[in-house]
Amino acid sequence: MEKLMRFPSAVRRDPAIERWMREHPGELGAIARRWFEVMRNCGDDVRELLHDGHPTACIGDAAFGYVNAFTAHVNVGFFRGAELADPRGLLEGTGKYMRHVKLRPERDVDAAALAALIEAAYGNMKRHLAAG
Repeated sequence: MEKLMRFPSAVRRDPAIERWMREHPGELGAIARRWFEVMRNCGDDVRELLHDGHPTACIGDAAFGYVNAFTAHVNVGFFRGAELADPRGLLEGTGKYMRHVKLRPERDVDAAALAALIEAAYGNMKRHLAAG
């Protein structure tokens, strides 16, 4: 199986993520909360943890997505994002595996397209795990 980011400490609801969310108020925090909640709602098998200082969503222990807030934007990222179809051209990055969508409060995002990317990342990771 191809290398996956594995986090055995992932849990159903991590209190550290709730603290992270409280520490990121305002528009950027709201954006991060909104899209992490979409990740949480992908399925009953979604687990989470704070990895490298940002909320990370997993299927079991295999990471599929994350959010992170910066000074002027939020990244919604995907651990296997290079494998995702992106017909609306939202994904950024040039790494072997990871991609992200950069969100800014002053710029509208195609919410349906981003939600579809999150669902696709979840489904893609499920396929990797099933093939394992």
